[in-house]
Amino acid sequence: MSDVDDQIARARAAMERIAGDYGTRVDTHRRRVRRTAGQVGRKLRQVAIADALILVAAIVLGLVVGGIGLFGFLSVVMLLMAVNLAILLAPGPRAPTEEKLRQVELKSLPAQTERWLEAQRPALPAPAVRLVDRINQRLEALTPQLARVEDNSEPAFEVRRLVGEQLPAFIQDYGRVPTTLRAVERNGRSPDAELVDGLKLIEREIEEMTGRLAAGDLDQLQTRGRFLELKYKDEGQG
Repeated sequence: MSDVDDQIARARAAMERIAGDYGTRVDTHRRRVRRTAGQVGRKLRQVAIADALILVAAIVLGLVVGGIGLFGFLSVVMLLMAVNLAILLAPGPRAPTEEKLRQVELKSLPAQTERWLEAQRPALPAPAVRLVDRINQRLEALTPQLARVEDNSEPAFEVRRLVGEQLPAFIQDYGRVPTTLRAVERNGRSPDAELVDGLKLIEREIEEMTGRLAAGDLDQLQTRGRFLELKYKDEGQG
C-alpha cells in the first residue's frame, strides 16, 4: 500500500470513528430527553391527582359546613400552589445502588444499570464517558431480548454477573483511586487506561450477549424467509 493509500485509509477510519461518536452522542441525547419527558409526565400526573384530591376535599367540606367562604377559598388556592410546587421541584428518583442492581428484576436490569452509569459520568474521563454512552446503547438493545429469558437460566446468570455485578464493581474500583493518581502509569499502564480498556471489553461482551440471545429469532426469521421464498416463488413460476 502506498503512502497516499495509507493516508486515505487513516482519514476514512477517522471519519467513520467521528461519525460513530456523533451518532452515539445523538442517541444519548435522545434517551436523556425521553427520560426527562417521562419524569415530567409523572410529575404532572402527580400534580393532577393531588389537585383533584384537594378540590374534592374542599367541595365535600363546603357541603358539610355550608360553604368555605373567602378565607377557605384562599386557603385552598395556597394549598394547591404549595403542593404543586413541592411536587414539581422535588428531585428526581435517585440512581440505584450496587446492591439494588444485584437484586433488580432481570428485564429491568439494563435500564437500572443505565441510570447507575449516568450517575457515574461526572467522575469519569472523557474517553470512558464515550464508552459509557456506547454501553448504554448496547444495554438498550439488550432489553427486548431479556423479556423472554428465564430468570434462573444460564444466560440470565451471565447477564446479571456482567451487567449487574462486574460492570459496577469495575467502575467503583476506579472511583476509589485518588484523582491525582488516575493518569499516572503503574506497571506500564495508568488507571485511566485500565478503565477504558475494561469498558471496551464489557461493551463488546454485551454486544455478543445480545447476538447470542437473538440467535433463535434470527434463525426463525431466516427459516421463514426460505419457506416464503420456496412457496411463493414456485407458485409465481407456476
